[in-house]
Amino acid sequence: MRPIFLIAFLGIMTCLCGCIWVDSAEEPDFLPLDDSEYPYADLPRVVIETENFAQIRDKETEIPAKMQIWGKNAPESDVMNLTVRGRGNSSFNMPKFGFKLELEKKTAILGMPKDKDWVLVANFRDKTQIKNTISFLLAKKLGAKHSIRNQYVEVFLNREYMGLFLITESIKVDKNRIKISDNDFLIEKTTTTSDHPYFISEKNNLFEIRYPSPQNITLAKIDSLKEKTNAFEKKLYSNQFNGNYLDSILDVNSFIIYYWVQEFSRNLDGKFQRSVFIECTHDGFMRMGPVWDFDLSYGIGMVGVTTKPSGWEIKKSGWFKYLWQNEIFSKKAVDFWEENKGVFAKMPEYADSISLFIQKAVLNDNKRWPVLQTDDNLYHEVKFEDYTEAIDSLKEWMNQRLNWISHNI
Repeated sequence: MRPIFLIAFLGIMTCLCGCIWVDSAEEPDFLPLDDSEYPYADLPRVVIETENFAQIRDKETEIPAKMQIWGKNAPESDVMNLTVRGRGNSSFNMPKFGFKLELEKKTAILGMPKDKDWVLVANFRDKTQIKNTISFLLAKKLGAKHSIRNQYVEVFLNREYMGLFLITESIKVDKNRIKISDNDFLIEKTTTTSDHPYFISEKNNLFEIRYPSPQNITLAKIDSLKEKTNAFEKKLYSNQFNGNYLDSILDVNSFIIYYWVQEFSRNLDGKFQRSVFIECTHDGFMRMGPVWDFDLSYGIGMVGVTTKPSGWEIKKSGWFKYLWQNEIFSKKAVDFWEENKGVFAKMPEYADSISLFIQKAVLNDNKRWPVLQTDDNLYHEVKFEDYTEAIDSLKEWMNQRLNWISHNI
């Protein structure tokens, strides 16, 4: 009877999972994937199983796991060892939240260069699912030194469908990510501290030091960086610099590209709040970027706030408020807009193309997280009849934004 029972059991497992995986001391050849309820949507599927199917409950605990990338009918990668934890600021508290992945060894993911660190962005507040993508693309088209590479995937976690995600490069210093010298810094203007070293400038701006790592930075280096930032802000806030000083202390073009991506989208986090990344050399020269985090953009703001396509947002905020008071910077920024207006005008067309690429996966995602027609909860205040209406609304907002800026610059 034993062989008959075993054959029956394996048959059931094949029907349920589409494959068979028996736990053992050896590495599994593949992880099981059951897509009977959420069928293949022409996108890669990222399949993750945590050790003992442990749940991800916080942003600190790194849970051992295995991951594999599936195509339509079969795996397209080896099984990878990694750790998984939650990620995000306010987004971590949403029903569908993001994940931070750290692979055991550097691996190329879906055509993106090898690295250990990857991010799965949930885009839960964004009913179009494309605001981050379109913003990364805009930065690239405008000539940003760094633009975040990304790919759409559907995620299965512990044999449960989690939805449509954007797998992206994490922001870090590396030869395949942000390239800076060993003596330089990557800092983030933010509003809360984490496990990174930080300093608060005399103008009460909080900066976390993302590079060098905590174990490779000294208090003397932090003090030196703070001193240079204070000196720059003192001149900036009092408008005590000329064109030569401006070019000696800033990569002006990077500031202008960063500004226009944030201003065009009216990104509330771009108001010198958080996720504002700045390269700073050991002698104080600064470069903005990469752009990151567009949950609160293109018309959707904080809870109870929607942003119209008219009005200035970033121009009134943080360092940019004072940069725009400088005649040299403001002229260069205006000239840049006029020269690149065609790039902004193409964004609705790109939005169409991206939305068509992911529309099948959006149907799966909305089945798992039915938000398109929701307007009565903390994270969703505008409802749409279907995905096409959501994309049309975004395109109309961008067209109106383009028109308003062009007539008011």
